Amino acid sequence: MELRRLGSSDILVPPLCFGGNVFGWTADEATSFRLLDGLFEAGFTFIDTADVYSRWASGNQGGESETIIGKWMKARGNRAKIVLATKVGSDMGLGKRCLKPDYVRTAIEASLKRLQTDYVDLYFSHWDDPETPFEDVLATYDELIKAGKVRLIGASNLTASRLFDALAVSAREGLPRYEVVQPEYNLYARAGYEAEIEPICQRNGLGVVAYYALAAGFLTGKYRVPADAASSVRGGDVVKTYLNARGLRILAALDAVAAARGATPAQVALAWIMARPSLTAPIASASRVEQLGDLFASAALTLSPTDMARLDGASAETA
Repeated sequence: MELRRLGSSDILVPPLCFGGNVFGWTADEATSFRLLDGLFEAGFTFIDTADVYSRWASGNQGGESETIIGKWMKARGNRAKIVLATKVGSDMGLGKRCLKPDYVRTAIEASLKRLQTDYVDLYFSHWDDPETPFEDVLATYDELIKAGKVRLIGASNLTASRLFDALAVSAREGLPRYEVVQPEYNLYARAGYEAEIEPICQRNGLGVVAYYALAAGFLTGKYRVPADAASSVRGGDVVKTYLNARGLRILAALDAVAAARGATPAQVALAWIMARPSLTAPIASASRVEQLGDLFASAALTLSPTDMARLDGASAETA
């Protein structure tokens, strides 16, 4: 399998990252272990989670995903073979997003305890915190890196202007920079990343790990009429957001390319992201072991220039 470099670091990852938001939410602990075993055996060792996963689910308080991953790594004794990303900054009970130094120091310790490890490979600022200067945020991360608790830092959900400012602070103050960016990006959600964030990432050699790679499942083709909303816990929001003329045009293009390639729409949608030069890896998840096949196959699928042009045209927001 082709491995890709995370930004300018020495960390190499598979071309697809597994989204751990499902652990402790739509996948219970036993299912999560089977999913993780399947991923590991196939060489997909890049796992993304967050302290807040999955606080939104009934009965959860946050940290469920990290806890399951930690139990699995301890049981399998494979921590050194996993590239593990987690995040800080979401609302974990304060009523707001926070990246204040003392909060981050406390949060990393809680994450490390749940993950049963003494370091994370990639630590993301999950959201921006305009109330806390980048100088303070990055200086705190510098402490964690020097203490061996974090290898790289990244930023999720930063606007282009704020990413530019953060990189400027790193250069001016000699502080660690955000080496990896995690934006929303898929065949449906293209404009924000391509117009503003992608140029910054390319100029600075940043890694890019895109979330919502399958648009919450829409790009798998499972939602084609409003009645399909009943098929999952996220169905209502997916249908409301994506099931429109443009969404149906994208599905038609995915169907055509998938048929020509002997693939599935999900495989094609992920392969399209992997083919974009600025992207390190898309993030995709699965709640059932039988869904892993699509993820594995996508990494081996090469789309032709004609395939790419068809998908680009169908998904263009002005089309």
